[in-house]
Amino acid sequence: MPELDALRGLFLVWMTFTHMPTRFSDFVNQPFGFVSSAEGFVFMSALLVSRVYLRDAQQNETGLRGKLWRRTWKIYGYHLLMLAFAFTVAAAFAARTHRPALSNLLDFYLAHPVDAIIGSALLIYCPPLLDILPMYVIFLFFTPVALSISIRYGWKWILAGSGFLWLAAQFGLREFLHNIVVHLTHLPIPLQETGAFNLFAWQGVWIIGLWLGAKSMESEMPLARVPGWAVAVCGAVCAFFFEVRHGWLGPHLTQQTLGMQVDKWQVGPLRLINLAACLIVCYWLRRYLVRLIAREPFLTLGKASLQVFCAHLFFVFAGLALLYGDIPQLHGFRAYGMLALTFTGLFLVASREVKIRRAERMAAVGATQDSPIVS
Repeated sequence: MPELDALRGLFLVWMTFTHMPTRFSDFVNQPFGFVSSAEGFVFMSALLVSRVYLRDAQQNETGLRGKLWRRTWKIYGYHLLMLAFAFTVAAAFAARTHRPALSNLLDFYLAHPVDAIIGSALLIYCPPLLDILPMYVIFLFFTPVALSISIRYGWKWILAGSGFLWLAAQFGLREFLHNIVVHLTHLPIPLQETGAFNLFAWQGVWIIGLWLGAKSMESEMPLARVPGWAVAVCGAVCAFFFEVRHGWLGPHLTQQTLGMQVDKWQVGPLRLINLAACLIVCYWLRRYLVRLIAREPFLTLGKASLQVFCAHLFFVFAGLALLYGDIPQLHGFRAYGMLALTFTGLFLVASREVKIRRAERMAAVGATQDSPIVS
């Protein structure tokens, strides 16, 4: 299903435009309502993990844990590489040039380097822009447990537990556990330095992705059972939140007045409703969306999503390094040149990774064909 890779590629392009400090970030930051590229990327990653590994979970749970944990360690290694770049090259440049755009991202590290290094290795300290991979590592690490429970007891217990964690997240579970972690580790890392994402809320996005991925493999996609009138209601809900997001319904219905109800990092209740409605509408329109996105460069970018994600962070740091003074965005030639360089670089990174994988597959097939057949 190449369209699933294309979706990941689309979300990576969307994410890059959002993170790059140009005026385009204003247009692509939640343009369709209270839905962002981050939710889409996390959801699609979980759905693909479930589709790829569910059969292994049914046949060999031990082998499943090994495969997913090797994948977890690989992503953790990429995270350490990005931290090394941020704590050396980016931090040195920020300290020498006093560029606030970079200094503000790494202010805790610059003030407390030892605590920051230890905390980041333990996935406690997560600087801005470097907090998605730690979340992905944690979710992927616990995915074998979720898939094993789903096979033995069904998805209802997992969904119920996920709902409970999301509800607890809305009432301060993250803050409570953060105080315990700080007390046990003696690392004075403030809550705001542990990453923008509330993991106890965002795990709901991951679990829903796992669930729908598993159901799609069993030809029991729950979204296919949504009646037409409910899809129409979801369309109206999406239209409502779209208008609220852009301030078209007056001063009492705006993103500011709704506050935490539509908060991205907490996945607030109204935001959750918007996400669910958008998911149902997109599934209903899937035939048309596939024709729109199942093309290059999205296909190639999605096939190498991990490498492309890390590369996009490198280019975003480079864009931030070009900012000076109180100027929050790149303009003119710098903005267009940086975007052109970024997307050219991302496509080259993805193309190289895809070629390497293709060569490895061909070599494996050749080795299998050349091996003697023992009767």
